[in-house]
Amino acid sequence: MAQILAPSMQCQVKSSKSSLSSLASSTWSSILLKENQKRSLKCATKFKACAALKSDNGTINRVEQLLNLDYTPYSDRIIAEYIWIGGTGIDVRSKSRTISRPVEHPSELPKWNYDGSSTGQAPGEDSEVILYPQAIFKDPFRGGNNILVICDAYTPAGEPIPTNKRHKAAEIFNNQKVVSEVPWFGIEQEYTLLQPNVNWPLGWPVGAYPGPQGPYYCGVGAEKSFGRDISDAHYKACLYAGINISGTNGEVMPGQWEFQVGPSVGIEAGDHIWCARYILERITEQAGVVLTLDPKPIQGDWNGAGCHTNYSTKTMREEGGYETIKKAILNLSLRHKEHISAYGEGNERRLTGKHETASMDQFSWGVANRGCSIRVGRDTEKAGKGYLEDRRPASNMDPYVVTGLLAETTILWEPTLEAEALAAQKLSLNV
Repeated sequence: MAQILAPSMQCQVKSSKSSLSSLASSTWSSILLKENQKRSLKCATKFKACAALKSDNGTINRVEQLLNLDYTPYSDRIIAEYIWIGGTGIDVRSKSRTISRPVEHPSELPKWNYDGSSTGQAPGEDSEVILYPQAIFKDPFRGGNNILVICDAYTPAGEPIPTNKRHKAAEIFNNQKVVSEVPWFGIEQEYTLLQPNVNWPLGWPVGAYPGPQGPYYCGVGAEKSFGRDISDAHYKACLYAGINISGTNGEVMPGQWEFQVGPSVGIEAGDHIWCARYILERITEQAGVVLTLDPKPIQGDWNGAGCHTNYSTKTMREEGGYETIKKAILNLSLRHKEHISAYGEGNERRLTGKHETASMDQFSWGVANRGCSIRVGRDTEKAGKGYLEDRRPASNMDPYVVTGLLAETTILWEPTLEAEALAAQKLSLNV
C-alpha cells in the first residue's frame, strides 16, 4: 500500500476570511477548510495549509508570499525536482536542486546521488546510489521554467539497482523488432482516497459503510462523489506538466477514482504514469488526504483497484490485425503465471473472479467481457483490427514492468509449436 502520511499538524486560528495557498487552490478548498467568518478554524493537514491564511489585519502571511514569489526577473536558475522510485517498488521519493539555466532535455542535467540506506535500496556501509535523469516534465507546483525529473537509479559502478525496473523495460523497447512495431499503451490508473489517521475511504462514515455500489461510478452529487476536487486538480496539473493524460472519472467504489494516460509509445508510458502518480501524491499531501494504490483497500463486497492496460502494436492496428491480436492473446495465456507474479503486490485479494475481475488462477479472454483476463472491444472485433485490454494489473503495478512484459511476450517471445497448438485449442483461438 502506497500512502503519504507526513506528520500531522493541529492548529487553531482565528480568522475573518481564509484563503488557500497557490499550492492548494480553491479547487479543493472543500477538503482543506471551510470559510467561517469570526469563528475558530481547525485544520489537520500534511502541508502547512494554515500558513496560507490571512491574518486578522488582512495582510497575507509572509510564507504564502514567498511560495508565490517570482524570482525569474533576478535569476536564470531553475529548480529541478529529481523523482525516483524507492525501495518498496511503489513509493516515490524526490529532492530538489538548483540548475544554472532552463533545460529542454534530460541529457542536459547532471547525475545526482542519494542515501540508498534510507530508502531500503543500499546497505549503510555503501549507501550511495546514483540518479540518472530520464524524462522531464513542467513543474505545476513551482511553475515557470522549473521542472520535474523522472530518474532511475544505479550503483556508482553504473549497474542498475534491483528496484530499477525502467532499465530492463528500456532494453526491451530499444529492441529493433519492438521499435518497428511502435507499441502503444493506454493505462487506466485507479486509486483510492482515504481520510487521514483512520485508514477509511473519503466520504465514508468513520467505521461504517455507505450505501451499496451502484450510484457512485461516474456519479454526480454530494452523496455520490467524494474527492472530485482532487481529481480535477490532478487532471489540470498533469496537463500543465505535459503528461499525456486522456481522461478521468469516478470509480465504482465511493472514494475511488481513475485517470487514464495514453496512448503513449514504449517507455514513455511508464515515465508518464510515474510522474502522474507523483503529482497525485503531492496534491493529496497538500489536501490532507491519504492516497492508496492498494488493489483491495476495503475487503468484502467492494470493487478493488486495478491498472487496466490497453495495448496494441502497429500490426494489430493495420488491416487484418485481429489475427495478430489473437496470437498475442495466445502468447499471454502461455505466460500467465509470469505476468501475474509481476502485476502488483496483493493482487490476489482483487483477482477473485468477482467485481469485474477474472480469477488469477485461470486465464481467459472475451469480447466486451470485463470478467476476463483479456478483454477485446466490440469495435476491434467489428473492424478486424485495434487493441486488447489486459485487465489483470493491480493499481500498484510498476508500469515499466507491465508494459515491458507485454511487449516482450507478444513481440519477442515465441512459444513452441506444441504449446501454441494446445493453447489455441483450449482458448478457441484460430491462429
